[in-house]
Amino acid sequence: MKSKSDPRHNARKLALTSVFCWIFSEQDPQGCLDLSKDLLEVNNADLELTNKLSEGVRKHRKEIDELITKHAPEWPIDKIAKVDLVILRVAIYEIVFGELPKKIAIDEAVELAKEFGNETSSKFVNGVLGSLVEEFEEGKTELPKEVEKVA
Repeated sequence: MKSKSDPRHNARKLALTSVFCWIFSEQDPQGCLDLSKDLLEVNNADLELTNKLSEGVRKHRKEIDELITKHAPEWPIDKIAKVDLVILRVAIYEIVFGELPKKIAIDEAVELAKEFGNETSSKFVNGVLGSLVEEFEEGKTELPKEVEKVA
């Protein structure tokens, strides 16, 4: 498990809980971030990364959900455990739209799944993300056009 003092891991925890809050409640994103900070008692997070991840998921949710649907065909979006779904959304944003090496993004997502999910969450998250990365690396799936401009 990651150290409680790792600001980037704490940023991902805050992004996970913030995104979960605004997707499944009526609160505004800033209110969700403030609530997440209070509940998790996180004082040393990279808030720039938290905001980037949260905003990225909000902006690219449609493309991210299409990738989840493709790489978890046995699991319709509405049947995936909510926490696993949010972990996948944050991780896929980071894999597809971010600059973090894909292996590290997967490792971070698996750690979050172990911390916040159930006993099968980490295997599910690892499987979906592994499938996604494998297709990108084999050239079977192209990155969305917008990603090519960002990279």
